[in-house]
Amino acid sequence: MPTEKPKSAGKPETGPAATERLHTPASPTAPELSEKQLRHLRGLAHALKPVIRLGGAGLTDAVAKETQRALHDHELIKVKAPGGDRDARNAAFSDLAQRTGSALVHRIGNVAVLYRPRADLPRILLPD
Repeated sequence: MPTEKPKSAGKPETGPAATERLHTPASPTAPELSEKQLRHLRGLAHALKPVIRLGGAGLTDAVAKETQRALHDHELIKVKAPGGDRDARNAAFSDLAQRTGSALVHRIGNVAVLYRPRADLPRILLPD
């Protein structure tokens, strides 16, 4: 009967799983926003055009990464999803907000508004 060797506590973990853990950044937490701040952001987002469009494949890693980049550049973006099942679309918007560490400001029809302030230089000033 073979016995398992105990893992050494001082030995670093190797392999693809360890490499992915080392290179995957921790997703930032979503900002907590008051109702007054949400109204302000909805007003700012009204004139925006969708920057990210979800395709037939839905929410992929590439879409999440591009959304991260867009949030870093713009702080406030619109995301458009294809029509279809409302629950699936809402779940995709919620999942995208969670994966990018952004706040889901508004959701209407096929469009959602996401907000994440830049840590180094916020461009959008929120009311108190």
